[in-house]
Amino acid sequence: MKQTAQILRIRLILALVTTLLVYVEGFSQKNIKVDENTQQAIFPKGKQGPAENFTGKAFNYGLLDNDSTYNTVIGNVLFEPGARSNWHKHPAGQILIITAGEGFHQIKGKPIEKMRKGDVVKCPPNVEHWHGATPDSSLHQMYIIPNTGKGIVEWLQPVTDKEYNAFK
Repeated sequence: MKQTAQILRIRLILALVTTLLVYVEGFSQKNIKVDENTQQAIFPKGKQGPAENFTGKAFNYGLLDNDSTYNTVIGNVLFEPGARSNWHKHPAGQILIITAGEGFHQIKGKPIEKMRKGDVVKCPPNVEHWHGATPDSSLHQMYIIPNTGKGIVEWLQPVTDKEYNAFK
């Protein structure tokens, strides 16, 4: 009787462990893009950006603060899936370098463009634009804002769901 009870307990424990492993594997497969992008990140997550400038969660990590020698700001933004910036513009323009994930970028009046790891995007001076992650992937982007003596950023209105979902 004792051996039968022990065998049943061992089988129950094995069944529970197997169920747990199947659940964990299924969970990680559903979230693989976000996990891979997070594992590929070369900079820390940073501080969450203010809700008045972003839809969803975006995190900024500054790499080079503005100073009178370089007149340049450099940082990294992590956009969680579906997160995006408001429309905004930079007096001297902006350069984006995509380091992981997938995202969207749009210059006012032009179609949305998809961005992927390795892409470099130029945002012209004083031109309204936005950028952010796709619905299914996080996005890691380095940003470079040159000639900061002209100013850094002017935040504008949020990107509507209709604008965000217009990618074809």
